[in-house]
Amino acid sequence: MQLCSVCSERTPKYRCPACKIRYCSLGCYKKHKDTCLPVDKPAPSNPETETAVSTEPWSVDDLLHEDDITDKVPLQRLQMLGQSKELKDLLCNPHLRQLLCSIDGAERKEDAMKSAMQEPLFMEFSDQCLKIVENDAKSSEDANL
Repeated sequence: MQLCSVCSERTPKYRCPACKIRYCSLGCYKKHKDTCLPVDKPAPSNPETETAVSTEPWSVDDLLHEDDITDKVPLQRLQMLGQSKELKDLLCNPHLRQLLCSIDGAERKEDAMKSAMQEPLFMEFSDQCLKIVENDAKSSEDANL
């Protein structure tokens, strides 16, 4: 588990848009911003992509390529989700698709997820995702024994 880069006490929830360090609170951000050293980014090939990514506190790249996250799911296991008949059947439900679109488009994704978790259909979907990913992980661990 990672700790805040400023106070080293709590789990970080945020990332500095300039230098990409992680911090846990507004207080830590205020302490950090005085000493922040921005990281130079390569120029984007598509200006529309740049504005879409810069509005989000976390990018897909951050999640897929960060080595210090201990509980991320390897790409191989994520690909198992696309092969699941059970998930495909669940995704035929227009209400579930609407829920997923509303989470994806939400400005406050954490709040949208909390709300969706109250829906039995979304719970069934998330449980099925976990079952697929965890079963594959357990199979891989058993094979290594």
